[in-house]
Amino acid sequence: MFETDIIIVGAGPTGLFTVFEAGLLKLRCHLIDALPQPGGQLTELYPKKPIFDIPGFPSVDAGVLVDNLMEQIKQFEPQFSLAQKAVSYEKTEEGDFIVTTSRGEKIKGKAIAIAGGLGSFDPRKPELENIDKFEENGVEYFVREPEMFRDKKIVIAGGGDSALDWSVFLADVASEVTLIHRRNEFRGALDSVEKVTELKRQGKINLITPAEVTGLIGDDKLTGIEIEKDGEKSILETDYLIPLFGLTPKLGPLSDWGLEIEKNAIKVNNALDYQTNVDGIYAIGDINTYPGKLKLILCGFHEATLMVQSVYNRLNPGKKFVLKYTTVSGVDGFDGTRKEAEKAVVKSID
Repeated sequence: MFETDIIIVGAGPTGLFTVFEAGLLKLRCHLIDALPQPGGQLTELYPKKPIFDIPGFPSVDAGVLVDNLMEQIKQFEPQFSLAQKAVSYEKTEEGDFIVTTSRGEKIKGKAIAIAGGLGSFDPRKPELENIDKFEENGVEYFVREPEMFRDKKIVIAGGGDSALDWSVFLADVASEVTLIHRRNEFRGALDSVEKVTELKRQGKINLITPAEVTGLIGDDKLTGIEIEKDGEKSILETDYLIPLFGLTPKLGPLSDWGLEIEKNAIKVNNALDYQTNVDGIYAIGDINTYPGKLKLILCGFHEATLMVQSVYNRLNPGKKFVLKYTTVSGVDGFDGTRKEAEKAVVKSID
């Protein structure tokens, strides 16, 4: 049993920033996310694409923003339960919450903040016969542990940033990397396309375009795939197939939590603190809805800030919190670090 103050469901940008705002109020956080790494859509779908509406950044790559958020919250020592979904919750007689994940982990907290973006993400699966049979037996939709592909033959299918970036990364891990895309053109960042092109020239990546994976071969484990190119089919031996065709957002188990849902989003009280119809459970970021809602990262940051103030008041009834600017109060991390502005110089001028 993990124990914390705020259980955050979702480790995207809004969930990560919640850790910082909570840390300023001496509240600890534990984050749960279905993806194998923090960052949500920013990390999984478009890590190298620029974002233009983050205050103070004329342009910032999505992956860099996630890295900066992780660095910002490091001092508050958040705990993570990744590659698993928040399945259910129960409320104790003392008013605490216990959330159980799809891996059986239990996290106990004083409040729940659902910051799941558009919901939990399920991979878009190619329509291949018996693909379920080979899942985790040669078919992988995420690269959770790159070392599992060490000295293996792998095939990556897809034409976006994820397919390009993992092809580049795994070229130095796997014994053989083959990238298959149904078009000659790729939808990824230009530098990623150029890296794949150079690795192909060096013989480190096999590129097959335009082509599609049309079949899977093997008994209990994948041993090869069938490819169709220019109307002709061929067989390619492989240890792993990694189809990277994007993710489908769903509310998933959250839809059974008794929350008020409207158009696949969670209704909240935006006049006060973004609390749901269940006392002690909040929803912030793209997953919530209210009159005038805008699905922007900066709106999620704002909602997270107000939400943690509400949690603080919930946990400290009658205790007045005096808001101070961080330029005045500084930032004290749970790890003993302290960040503060340089003291003003007091000196007379002759």
